[in-house]
Amino acid sequence: MTHHIRIRPFNTRDTYPEQNLDNDLCQAVVAGGVVYLRGQVGQDLDTRESVGIGDVEAQTERAMANVALLVEEAGGSLEDIVKVVVYLVDIRHREPVYRVMGRWLTGVHPVSTGIVVSALARPEWLVEIDATAVLPAAETGRPGTSA
Repeated sequence: MTHHIRIRPFNTRDTYPEQNLDNDLCQAVVAGGVVYLRGQVGQDLDTRESVGIGDVEAQTERAMANVALLVEEAGGSLEDIVKVVVYLVDIRHREPVYRVMGRWLTGVHPVSTGIVVSALARPEWLVEIDATAVLPAAETGRPGTSA
């Protein structure tokens, strides 16, 4: 049986009390050496308070700080990130979001996908960043590739 590590489990009824939800989720799952993160937003992971309301750069800083914290809690670092997906509610936010994200991921070179959506789970959230990381012990070191 495969054992997955679930980091920071929670229930949506506590996270979204204004919505009629009851889902058991977590912020990250480590499975087979891969770290799958829940999309991160401008929200404090401990208090669940939204931060940077109206400020896409502040929200991106918090989202990336959350990404870094969760990857570290999973046993890795930002250098282990292999993929990011960025969700924006306004295409005009692309440049400031990618500038902030780029500072956090300098030299990492993950693959990236950007998507513009009509809304996120809360109206005050302007950006959501989803990341996947591969822990070093899980890499195969295949010939012809570079780390």
